[in-house]
Amino acid sequence: MTPGVVTPLSPLVRRVLAPNPGIMTGPGTNTYLVGTDEVAVIDPGPDDHDEHLDAIASAGAGCIRWILATHTHVDHAPGAAGLKDRTGARVLGFGERDGFVPDGTIGDGWALETPAFRLSAIHTPGHASNHLCFRLDDEGLLFSGDHIMNGSTVVIAPPDGDMAAYLAALERLRDWVFDAIAPGHGPWIDDPVAKIEEYVTHRLAREAAIVDALRRAGRATVAELVAAVYTDVPEVLHPVARFSAWAHLRKLADEQRATSPDRDDMGAPWLAVQS
Repeated sequence: MTPGVVTPLSPLVRRVLAPNPGIMTGPGTNTYLVGTDEVAVIDPGPDDHDEHLDAIASAGAGCIRWILATHTHVDHAPGAAGLKDRTGARVLGFGERDGFVPDGTIGDGWALETPAFRLSAIHTPGHASNHLCFRLDDEGLLFSGDHIMNGSTVVIAPPDGDMAAYLAALERLRDWVFDAIAPGHGPWIDDPVAKIEEYVTHRLAREAAIVDALRRAGRATVAELVAAVYTDVPEVLHPVARFSAWAHLRKLADEQRATSPDRDDMGAPWLAVQS
């Protein structure tokens, strides 16, 4: 995967990798172009790399009509304004937020139908409350944004991130029929059923480990639980892991399996609820 290179992935889909690699983005943000005569761009990426937006516009060759955002995080949506300036395309997303201003709002059940392809939207909150996935019905392909990535699991950062909503959205995707996943970060995923199962299994195992550690400690902070449970994660990533651990604890609180004097403060202590 090389930034700026237009990579054909299927008869209808091309990918351009943004030059923003990092701990949170892996190789960088994947921007997808869907269609040939009329093109929809999914996730134009950040707005601080003109060469990336130029590469997308050039690949679209005057045919880009729509710009879709899976969600409004800084590595996925801000480039929409610059790409619109270059193409005149219509910007669409779940709603206005984080500086992202769409020309039209879309949500669960929305569909873009053209003579060549059909894109369907499904609301998949969890990583972000405004997160959408898109299915290319013609090829059985899911554009998963940050709901499913390749190479790592997804960070769930409260209060906008919600672990219960995330797991519910993963379960809902099981009911959709698709043959592959085009993730927001990392390479193409050929076995979507296995990837979803991997994600669900990982989350539930992590949750069980947090419950066990909290019961053994009696009282612990998020940071203490991460140190005890996330032993498979490099220490340099523990500050990031704390967000997902906090999201697990908030879910456990809703289920009356854990409690805290202030669930909205990541530094507050947590206690197990004995069943």
